[in-house]
Amino acid sequence: MKKLLCAVMALWLLAAPALADNPDTGSWSQISQALTRDEDWQQYAEGDFFRLGDVTPLGEEGLFIASYGTYPSMDGSTVCVPMAMELARQWLGLTEEDMNGFVNFSTTPYAYERLTANKPNPLSTVKSRGIMMDDTHPIDLVLATYPNADERKAAEDAGVELEYVPFCCDAFIFMVNSQNPVESLTVRQIQEIYTGQIISWAQAGGEQRAVDAYQRPHGSGSQTAMEEMVMQGLNMSTPNANYISDGMAEAVEQVGNYDNGQNAIGYSYLYYVNELVESGGIKVLAIDGVAPTDENLQSRAYPFTVNYYAVYRKGDDNTAAFVDWLVSPAGQKAVAQAGYVPLQPVE
Repeated sequence: MKKLLCAVMALWLLAAPALADNPDTGSWSQISQALTRDEDWQQYAEGDFFRLGDVTPLGEEGLFIASYGTYPSMDGSTVCVPMAMELARQWLGLTEEDMNGFVNFSTTPYAYERLTANKPNPLSTVKSRGIMMDDTHPIDLVLATYPNADERKAAEDAGVELEYVPFCCDAFIFMVNSQNPVESLTVRQIQEIYTGQIISWAQAGGEQRAVDAYQRPHGSGSQTAMEEMVMQGLNMSTPNANYISDGMAEAVEQVGNYDNGQNAIGYSYLYYVNELVESGGIKVLAIDGVAPTDENLQSRAYPFTVNYYAVYRKGDDNTAAFVDWLVSPAGQKAVAQAGYVPLQPVE
């Protein structure tokens, strides 16, 4: 039995970078850029407050199982994967080769489901050391976009009170094909595009071409932002099935595809477009003439400024302390080092 268990563990260690609850929507399948630490990387975490727990041998094949100790078990949105990697560098000293195994995010809806249901993230490994993390330990911390109404209600129905702590700024952006001459849209124009009132780019300062408006599936972080922040209660037109982007990588690819020419428009997050995926075929629009610069995000001058949140179950003092560090001056330097826009400028 022990040999069989070790063999299964070995297979998990090999497969960990590619798997999640849903292999088709796991975060690593949506990232096409290499994620590595910069040459001038600095450590801002001091002490050993957050570290892994006991490591126990498993059989005779050099495999081990580790408890999480005081370091929180995480899950979250694709766009927050690099933040989780930076935290593992800061507190655990993990090498880059270990990151794809240790940081396994299942995307926004699955992460919130796990946190609410007190479920574990079952496929986290430290491959270079042959360590399988304790796959019975429930998720402690979600790094993600804000949950949608269904996800908030699921927590309420389960009697789970969640704490939401913003730790950085980002822009919810609208992207068009790089061939499209339009540079800026108003909030009203975006709403009219997605309610079907604007059907030609000529109605928005562009050329006489049809508007192909791409959407994301209900429950995704970007669709939640679109429905709640941008549309503000307006009903979006039901899209053709071909105009629903299953993942954020697909959304960028569809809008940037040469064949779509000047017709396409879609939405995503600026960090994702800039840092996580090849995006040469698109351009990001200004909204009401305001571009999503760092300064405009921190001042919230950009209309669709958003935060990413550290979310945990109320009463979890250890995770609360970890989040306190994340929003401290040292933690915010780590946020900036990972390429995100901190809540306030850092020195």
